Order: sequence, then structure tokens, then C-alpha cells
Amino acid sequence: MTQEHPITPPPELVQQWWEESNRRQYTIPEAEEHVVSMAAQWGADQELEACLGEVSFLDGRALADRVRAARRPKSPSLKRQALDLLDKAEDPSWDINDFSIVRRALEQLPDSIVVFPSQCQKH
Repeated sequence: MTQEHPITPPPELVQQWWEESNRRQYTIPEAEEHVVSMAAQWGADQELEACLGEVSFLDGRALADRVRAARRPKSPSLKRQALDLLDKAEDPSWDINDFSIVRRALEQLPDSIVVFPSQCQKH
């Protein structure tokens, strides 16, 4: 029996990524790209955390935190991305593919939320 590499994602996580690609109705190539990308990111995160654990152990927690922030910056939320795209919707550089971000953001909202146009404000 072969031993798994320490940065191989657990099968449950891989299954979760497949199910996510299914919910997003990706084509087979898009689903494969999604799962491979998520696995690569997960593995890179595991390796970074292992390395930073060594730095933190040597009383370099501040350094570890700075490296983590620089190497894994937080991307804007899907909501923020969608709002930014709507702000530039009248800009001629707006790409039709940008609608996918808006769609994904809206799909994450619960159906029970009702917003009336009079309640909307520009952020």
C-alpha cells in the first residue's frame, strides 16, 4: 500500500470541489480545471503553513504573519467583486464574461432575501 503525500488533499475535500463545480454547472473541462486549481491552491497553502510553522516556532510569529499576508492576500469577496463590476457596467471595457461573477454572487444569496429598488444604494 502506498502512502499519500502530505499535501495530497483528502478525498472528502476533492469530492466537495467536484460537487461545487456541479452546482456551478461547469462543463467537464471547466470542472476539471476547477478541481485541479483548488487542489494546487490547497497543497500550496499546506506547504506555506508548514514552512511558516517553523518560523513561528523560532519566535518569528510577526515575520510568519507578514509572509502569510504577502503570499496569500485575501481576495475581495464575491459580493465586492459584483458591486465593483456593476459600478463600471456602463464602461465600454466591461466584458460580457464579467456577468459570471455577478451571477455567482447572486447565486450565493439566500432566496428569502427580498430587496426593493427603493432600498438599494450605491456602495
